[in-house]
This record gives sequence, C-alpha cells and structure tokens, in this order.
Amino acid sequence: MRYQSLVLTSILLAATAYAKEPKAYQGGKLLQMDSVQCGVDEKDAKSFTGEMIGTDSGHKKTQELLCQEYLLQTEKVIYRIRPRDGKHPVLLPVGDQAQFRLEKDKMLMRVEDLDNKEREYIVVSMTPRADSTADASPVRANHLQ
Repeated sequence: MRYQSLVLTSILLAATAYAKEPKAYQGGKLLQMDSVQCGVDEKDAKSFTGEMIGTDSGHKKTQELLCQEYLLQTEKVIYRIRPRDGKHPVLLPVGDQAQFRLEKDKMLMRVEDLDNKEREYIVVSMTPRADSTADASPVRANHLQ
C-alpha cells in the first residue's frame, strides 16, 4: 500500500514538473483598421469562340486586392499587423483591448469581447511609441558636472 502511494506521488510530481508554462499574453489596444493593397487579381478575358487556345488577346481584367491592416498599440511599441488567412479574415473591433503573444514568425492574438479565439497575424512593422522614445535615447554622462 505504501509502495503504491509512493509511485502515485512520484508520477504526479513528474507530471507537474513537465507541465508547460501557461501562455504569457501581452496586452494592447486596437487603434485602427485600414484597407491596404496587397496584390492584384488577373483574369484573362479569353473566349473559346473565334480564338485559338494559347493565343494572347491582350485583354486582361485586373482587380486590386485589399487586405485589412490593423494598428495594435502596446505600452512601448505600435505593431502594424495583417491577418494570415487572407481568404476568411475576421473583422476585429477597433478600440477594444486585445491579448497577443509572439511565437516564431507570427503573432497569435485574441480579443475577449469578440469570441476569445486565437488567430494568426503577420507583423508588417513595429514602431516604438513616441512617448517612450525618450527612455530609449542613450544617456551620456557629463564628466564636467
């Protein structure tokens, strides 16, 4: 009996030791959403009547593709992000708080007020906030003082 409780205790301790740390999220506010050009969709205007297949008629229909681009403001950085899934993007509520974490080459973000699902985003750019740039400037010691 004592042996079984010792084995059970050691298994529980080993399981808790190997348990993953909880995912640490950072917080930010969605400032705005812009529609930006992210490509061009081209379709040939070829018809099968009167044209030979493989000839170029020179008539192409082009349509500009637009993607959603959000500004996410954190304590020190402003991120410009785009949804990774361009075909089925979800509109995020501008002005709401969002929680995110950076993992390898993507940002995983969730908005509690929306549906609390974690979605993938591409970080297009990162800019330090203007009010925090004073902290980032190098400090020079004046030896004459």
